[in-house]
Amino acid sequence: MVTLVLPRLVDVSAASRRSASVTERNVAALRSVYWLLLVSGFVEPLLYLLSIGVGVGALIGDLTLPSGAVVTYAAFVAPAMLASSAMTGALAETTFNFFGKMKYMKLYDGVIATPVQPFEIALGELAWAMLRGSAYSAAFLVVMVVMDLTAPARALAAFPAAVLVGFAFGALGMAIATFMRSWQDFDLMSSMQFVLFLFSGTFVPAEAYPAVLRWLVEVTPLYRAVHLIRALTVDTGGWSWTLDVLYLLAVLAAGLLIASRRMGRLLYK
Repeated sequence: MVTLVLPRLVDVSAASRRSASVTERNVAALRSVYWLLLVSGFVEPLLYLLSIGVGVGALIGDLTLPSGAVVTYAAFVAPAMLASSAMTGALAETTFNFFGKMKYMKLYDGVIATPVQPFEIALGELAWAMLRGSAYSAAFLVVMVVMDLTAPARALAAFPAAVLVGFAFGALGMAIATFMRSWQDFDLMSSMQFVLFLFSGTFVPAEAYPAVLRWLVEVTPLYRAVHLIRALTVDTGGWSWTLDVLYLLAVLAAGLLIASRRMGRLLYK
């Protein structure tokens, strides 16, 4: 029994170290200008919150959620901005940057000459993306607490959820990037990302849409992310958010599996 289990534990430990080395490479390669990009990723959803959540919210007034909870429009929009921020940060790292490293910099061609495997590269890049996404999420939750849009305890509960959202979109983005042929392909992805941003229960409840469109909205990953974080920060709708967690975990697993397999085919061909 020991001889069977011990090698597996050693393999897992070694794989974790190799994945961490990929993350460490990204940290070491940072330049001072890069931090400006990190700041921009936080400022954009904050501006949406202030302009639409607070500005337009003054004209709309309060909203009644499906659970019966009554919240201000700013409190309704804020969780959606948090989910969108986590999505944007994760996708930026695992699509554009990941594609550039693989297709043009040929970075991973050198990495696979070491014991690091494609799946470990994917894990390392995903962990790096989550450092960026977690920074966005933590900063935005502080803003929500300061603006009295959620309670500190709820913000603490929402942080792991935001990290899960980033992981799910990071894995999904990495899988998508392995199918990209050129930079022009990202125009389509950016358009789809913007559609998700607008129609995922972000600014209006999904119940406001016609039945067919509502069904389409509710099966999108960003809607599940928004629904999860909104339930944890402002809603009292019971345990319906557990479905969101399972959905995002499934997206995370599928994205990692597809990304690692596609990377193996592209790098070893």
